[in-house]
Amino acid sequence: MRLTSQKRIAGSVLKCSVKRIHFDPEHLNDIKEAITKQDMRELINANIVQKRQIKGISRARANKILKQKRKGRKKGYGSRKGTKTARLPRKEAWMAKIRAQRNYIKTLREKKKIDTALFRDLYMKSKGGYFRNVRHIQFYLTERGIIKDVNKKAKGN
Repeated sequence: MRLTSQKRIAGSVLKCSVKRIHFDPEHLNDIKEAITKQDMRELINANIVQKRQIKGISRARANKILKQKRKGRKKGYGSRKGTKTARLPRKEAWMAKIRAQRNYIKTLREKKKIDTALFRDLYMKSKGGYFRNVRHIQFYLTERGIIKDVNKKAKGN
């Protein structure tokens, strides 16, 4: 039984490809008699003619890998594409570093461990890239005995 014209009519009514049309095998005689779009609409409403779902590409495997990457897995040298600065741009690395340094010296100032003049000096040094990280600022202050001097001043007041 050739139902090519019925498939074509169903495709135009359902606005999809002929390949996606599914006929109920028990009602093939009813489908054969359907020669107009209106007949086809009635069959569609009766669920005798249906549109098959599009087969997509599953994201399950991709999601699984992404979940692992969020945990920090699968990020070794063999998996990397692009330079160090492509993966974390210089500007973003700088922003993270400078924000941490500025927050640290602000907390020192709030706790009265450094005075405003020293705060300004440290702020400008960190802005100029003098310090590598927060630990470097701590080392700088303890090496010069600045923090201990400020503590004695704070206790003396």
